[in-house]
Amino acid sequence: MITWTTYGSWLPGDKRGYVEDGQILPGNVRTLERNKQRQKSKTVRLSARQKQIVHRVILNEAKRVGHQIEVCVVYSNHVHLVARPHSESIEEVVGRYKSVTTRALWQHGRKGRIWTKGFDKRFCFSEEDLTARIKYVQNHTV
Repeated sequence: MITWTTYGSWLPGDKRGYVEDGQILPGNVRTLERNKQRQKSKTVRLSARQKQIVHRVILNEAKRVGHQIEVCVVYSNHVHLVARPHSESIEEVVGRYKSVTTRALWQHGRKGRIWTKGFDKRFCFSEEDLTARIKYVQNHTV
């Protein structure tokens, strides 16, 4: 399971917690404010139309490269994707999806940076794990 966020939507210091150097840290108002001030552009929230574009582009690209997607849900501030392993590394897969969706959104009028650096990954070591991740994504609400 892979999750990545839109630019500025989950900054270090966020009250939901954040990851730094591999450790999950609790929210910190001072850290959050400092990071808000450092943002180079506005926080990105995808419109309903933009979410549709991102979803369609990911599925089309996955089909093109033979990557089996179990479930993909695009929210205004993040993407959840559960997929089977692929010949490319997970870093290459995420980079590919971020790149093709960015170009597609630019073609539809969106400007500037869209995604944050990095992503979260959760591996599924059994069919039960996989089923649980799929259900989580399908039932996830923002």
